[in-house]
Amino acid sequence: MGKDKQAVPEGGQLPLEELFQNLEEVIGKLEGEDVNLEESFRLYQKGMELLKQCNTVIDAVEKKVLILDENGETHPFQDGEDNEQ
Repeated sequence: MGKDKQAVPEGGQLPLEELFQNLEEVIGKLEGEDVNLEESFRLYQKGMELLKQCNTVIDAVEKKVLILDENGETHPFQDGEDNEQ
C-alpha cells in the first residue's frame, strides 16, 4: 500500500521531519542508475520545491524561538546579528 494522506497542519505545511524524509527519497531516486534525463529533471524540480518548503518551515520556527539571556529574560531569536540597544 502507498502512503495514506497525511494530516497537514495549519498553514498547509508538512512537518519538517516529513519534508526531510521526502527530500531523502528524491535524492535516493536521483542517485539511482536507471533514472533517465526527463525523470531526473522532474526529481530535481521536486527536490528544489521541497527545499523551499523546508526553508519556509525553518524560518517560521526561527521566528518563534526565544533566547533566554543571563538575567532569565526571553528575547526573540536574531540570526547572528548584534542588537543595538
